[in-house]
Amino acid sequence: MIRYLVLGAVQGVTEFLPISSSGHLVLFQRLVGLDPPGVLLEALLHWGTLAAVIVVFRSDLVSLARALTTRGSIEGRKEIGLIVAGTVPIVVIGLLWRTSIAELFASTLVLGGSFLATGLLLALTGVIRRRAERNQAGFPDALGVGLAQAAALLPGFSRSGATIAVGVFAGLTPRRAARFSFLLAVPALFGAGLLSLWDGLRSGVETPWLGLALGALTSFVVGLLAIRALLALVSRGRLWVFSIYCVALGVLVLVGLGAP
Repeated sequence: MIRYLVLGAVQGVTEFLPISSSGHLVLFQRLVGLDPPGVLLEALLHWGTLAAVIVVFRSDLVSLARALTTRGSIEGRKEIGLIVAGTVPIVVIGLLWRTSIAELFASTLVLGGSFLATGLLLALTGVIRRRAERNQAGFPDALGVGLAQAAALLPGFSRSGATIAVGVFAGLTPRRAARFSFLLAVPALFGAGLLSLWDGLRSGVETPWLGLALGALTSFVVGLLAIRALLALVSRGRLWVFSIYCVALGVLVLVGLGAP
């Protein structure tokens, strides 16, 4: 049961704090011999963190759901369109190059380089500031953030860090960039969980349901705390503080683990 607790906690913390959940799972597997989650557990860990997003942003999601009704607002429908547009890159890239991306998880060079790239993006959020910060995203913003989310399929490249950073670079306020990032995470996390669940059910492996439930619950609780912590830091313009950790980790990976 300890394994499920650890994996759930790692997923909950690193999915939302801008330090890369996939990269940390790879590191835990290599450094402490932690077994990989397995596809069924991976599915439920994704859905545990998805549940955390839904709880924190429930009022926004309810408003978007209402926008689909006849009484819904034009603004809400536009935002749904932006979320759909931002989701397209990860769907296309994830489905077309899923196998190739999975092979990159064995590369220390990709892992360390992705941590360094995440650190650079986060550091730039403390330097690059546009005077005219906007509260409303547009199609170019959605496409840019969506491409950043797709790039986060690489191990070590943080989804939350990349998407929020790109949103800030585009001129969105940090809070608005974070909000759009988390709303964009809803279809991404659901889809990732669905793919893993499909693979797990086809494998026919014996299912330890108690352990899976414990891992999912842990990722949900820890994810809630991580989201609130990140939003507090983003509101203060302190996203850059994670750059120190990511750069240091990237260097340690490249130097300590060596490449390939």
